[in-house]
Amino acid sequence: MKDIIQNRLDNYYEKKTPEDELNALKEITQEVALYALYKVGFFEKACFIGGTCLRIVHDLDRFSEDLDFSTRSTAMDFNLDMYLEKAMVVMKPYGYDLNIDDKDLNDKSVQGRFLKDDSIKKVLTFKHRQDERQKIKIKVEIDTNPPIGAVEKVEYIGFPEDYSILAYDIPSLMSGKIHALLCREYSKGRDWYDFSWYVKNRYVPNLKLLENALKQLGPWKGEDLHLDESFLKEELLKRVKSLNWPDIKADVRKFLRAEQAQSLELWSLDFFEDKIKKLL
Repeated sequence: MKDIIQNRLDNYYEKKTPEDELNALKEITQEVALYALYKVGFFEKACFIGGTCLRIVHDLDRFSEDLDFSTRSTAMDFNLDMYLEKAMVVMKPYGYDLNIDDKDLNDKSVQGRFLKDDSIKKVLTFKHRQDERQKIKIKVEIDTNPPIGAVEKVEYIGFPEDYSILAYDIPSLMSGKIHALLCREYSKGRDWYDFSWYVKNRYVPNLKLLENALKQLGPWKGEDLHLDESFLKEELLKRVKSLNWPDIKADVRKFLRAEQAQSLELWSLDFFEDKIKKLL
């Protein structure tokens, strides 16, 4: 089974730099982890969400580093460790020897763990020189108290075998991204890159889900909020005007290939004001 990982890495479409190759290996690891979670019944209880979902399922043109999930309904007693421990057994024949580290989270409804592996790089051959001592690390988080209103969809993935997962549809994924833009205490360039991708592809957010999320967590928590186009665009514009452009460009640059990184030269207040105008 280790040959499957090597062949996937050898045939990866773009590995111009050591960073590209390492990102490719991380993505391959994410796909194997998703397959393992499918095998242990994880997607009977949970949905795939977030930027990595957008990347693996919908071909977002940037790499992503986390595996984010949501339980299908409120499940505060959800046992993430049980599924991860079973998944590690499934991943072992592929060359992985993972361990689980806790991630301390203030929001106790969100369970977070780090999957770390220091073995897979030692059994692979790389095009570029890699530090074998550097561990592959994947952050796994699951929201056990998700806002209501998401639309679930069965999606199919073909590596390392054909399998299916349950994921949010694109409007619901977009709502999660906009919630992060409006409510995250710090700005991430990856969030704004994804927002630009959604708008460029003419997707619209699931407004009901977004409204419920804003009422549940963030500055509007507990308020009698009625979300409409005017409110959404006004609040996004406020966030854009506060951005530190060098910082957010630096955040996303390492997840882009050289061709995609060229688009960051356009990033400015005018650029995102135009994106926001085209929203909805």
